[in-house]
Amino acid sequence: MTQEHQGGAGGWSAARRGVWSRLRFTSLRLRLVVVFGLVALTAAVSASGIAYWLNRESVLTRTQDAVLRDFEQEMRNRAGTLPERPTQDELQRTAGQMANSSQRFTVLLVAENPDGRTVYGSSGGLNGFSLRDVPASLREAVTERQKVTSANKHPHRLYWQRIVDGDTPYLVAGVRVVGGGPTGYMLKSLEPEAKDLNSLAWSLGIATGLALIGSALLAHAAATTVLKPVQRLGVAARRLGEGKLDTRLRVSGTDELADLSRTFNKAAEALEKRVADMAGRDEASRRFVADMSHELRTPLTAITAVTEVLEEELESEGGGIDPMIEPAVRLVVSETRRLNDLVENLMEVTRFDAGTARLVLDDVDMSDQITACIDARAWLDAVDLDAERGIHARIDPRRLDVILANLIGNALKHGGSPVRVSVREDGAEGAGDGGTVVIEVRDHGPGIPEEVLPHVFDRFYKASASRPRSEGSGLGLSIALENAHIHGGEITAANSPEGGAVFTLRLPRDVSARNPSEKAGDVEDEVAEEGAR
Repeated sequence: MTQEHQGGAGGWSAARRGVWSRLRFTSLRLRLVVVFGLVALTAAVSASGIAYWLNRESVLTRTQDAVLRDFEQEMRNRAGTLPERPTQDELQRTAGQMANSSQRFTVLLVAENPDGRTVYGSSGGLNGFSLRDVPASLREAVTERQKVTSANKHPHRLYWQRIVDGDTPYLVAGVRVVGGGPTGYMLKSLEPEAKDLNSLAWSLGIATGLALIGSALLAHAAATTVLKPVQRLGVAARRLGEGKLDTRLRVSGTDELADLSRTFNKAAEALEKRVADMAGRDEASRRFVADMSHELRTPLTAITAVTEVLEEELESEGGGIDPMIEPAVRLVVSETRRLNDLVENLMEVTRFDAGTARLVLDDVDMSDQITACIDARAWLDAVDLDAERGIHARIDPRRLDVILANLIGNALKHGGSPVRVSVREDGAEGAGDGGTVVIEVRDHGPGIPEEVLPHVFDRFYKASASRPRSEGSGLGLSIALENAHIHGGEITAANSPEGGAVFTLRLPRDVSARNPSEKAGDVEDEVAEEGAR
């Protein structure tokens, strides 16, 4: 027999830590369910453990007290009547009588016979209960003589111990007859009590499992109740972010979530009103610019006609222009042209803002188109063209001319000669099914300051604040970028490592493949060539 040891298996805890380490709590609902489950599991396990421990102690103590009381009484009533040196038959007979008590335990009596030899008497149960089955520590305690005091009136006392033989628990006890006589040992099986305690443990385990399942269901229900308004709020916020400013939440209740929904509705209402006001002001601003541009065109037409006459007079031999007012006349001519270009640019910007700009597509040879743009403006001597014939694209020729005129004119005006224009095909960046045409315009000037690069395509932006009245209006590059965007392309600005600025235009070779709904429209007024950095 071996003594009982208490301990807990910890192998499952390592596996549990491994599972927990792989969990990723990406859902608030999952976190709530897990937290509820852990709280419920902790409470159930604690309650079950306490209940099991209290019941175990109560059952074992009650059984143990009854057995020890009965054994002590049997030792006093039967073993105490034996002579101080009994025979083995007397011990055997007395042990059998003691074992027939109500508690049904096995008895072993040890004494010295009249010859001085140690004799044993056993009730014969449990395959012969012998002294070897009694723990040595218990035998020593039983045989040891205690000091008699006022608190301890007898030299020998009753001692007991719980032991385990295989899977069966036992209670073993021993005591010596007061005044001399045999020493008695008792062995009592606790298997019935162990079975009752196992049944109790299973019941508590099932109750704990049910409590865990119930808490998980309760947590799921609570999470649904709490998170449903949050989910509605998330959906409403996404709709609001998509531009559906009339999105509102249905408010019910007076709790914190209801207050949050009311706050969201107020914020959405304020945002809708603010956006509506801004849209109204923006529309009024665009209408004002468009109306102003149209109103200016009529007097500008007349003024332009007059300035053309004055310019012809200036260029003619023996003209009638007084030399004293000739500078003023030339200033009027140049400023009239500049004002006319500004009005045309404002009208084009208004079309882009209103979304009324349309493409008139045609199949063009890029080399011929660039050559025509350069030749029309007498830039052949200042521009170095690197473009092979045969690179075709389906684009709007007029808008491409506007883009090229602004980029090349900007490079000539603010960069350094020579200006190099190169064209290549780029299938790797394919736009649509036909690939991309890449046009680079590079000058040999000082380049663009780093703080200016992010703003070169902004409207009315000028790189130098010291020349706010420069020839450019600051709209040319912005209009070029808008024309690239309407083609589904892009323009980027950078500085070349070898020096100078590089503007890169990327256009799809077939715009209709990217915008199948795009169709030819009326040809709009030609945009004046303008560029400013």
